[in-house]
Amino acid sequence: MLNENHALIFDFPELKQDIVYLNYKNESFREKSKQYHLLDYDIRQLEIDGSPTDDEHMTQLKLQRAHLKDVLYQQLKQHHDEVIAAS
Repeated sequence: MLNENHALIFDFPELKQDIVYLNYKNESFREKSKQYHLLDYDIRQLEIDGSPTDDEHMTQLKLQRAHLKDVLYQQLKQHHDEVIAAS
């Protein structure tokens, strides 16, 4: 779907507290999250502008976004599981 916002909080609402916590306490997560959101924004802007780039470039951007999302999700899931185990 064009111009769909893939913000982590929208895609993983069940992990909202973990997202907020890791953005505040974990510099590595915060930097990857910032990179992810900027990339998502750039992709959405290209879609809004009628994709003034070639298909290969757009595909590469989307693959990069998917990879970052996977990395971030793994960190979120690990943190979430640790919090659950500790309680």
